[in-house]
Amino acid sequence: MACRISELVLDCADPERLAAFWSEVLGYAELERDEDGSIAIGPPDAGYGGPQPLLILSPSSSPRAGKLPLHIDVNPTDRDQDAELERLLALGARPADVGQTGTESWHVLADPEGNEFCLLRTRLDPV
Repeated sequence: MACRISELVLDCADPERLAAFWSEVLGYAELERDEDGSIAIGPPDAGYGGPQPLLILSPSSSPRAGKLPLHIDVNPTDRDQDAELERLLALGARPADVGQTGTESWHVLADPEGNEFCLLRTRLDPV
């Protein structure tokens, strides 16, 4: 037997803002709101237990920004990397400098709360 990642939880100051941002980035929809203010987003047709993990945006009075011990990598699915970079920047992502040389095949970005993530080059088939 093995395990599968079903949820990723991100502590944040503004779950509404990050849920909206990551929903647009990933093509996710809001699936659930908890009494504590957490917002679960995920694939609109699959929901919990589907092939992609849910993202839980959990309110925190001391969220950690910058380089997280675990970060998210995303790949474009319906456009090339340059076009996807433009889309992500328009959604509120911003370039982040983690000491890259400029020759990398990926872009390091930060979400609206400063959490770093990478946009990889390889275009993947949508799930």
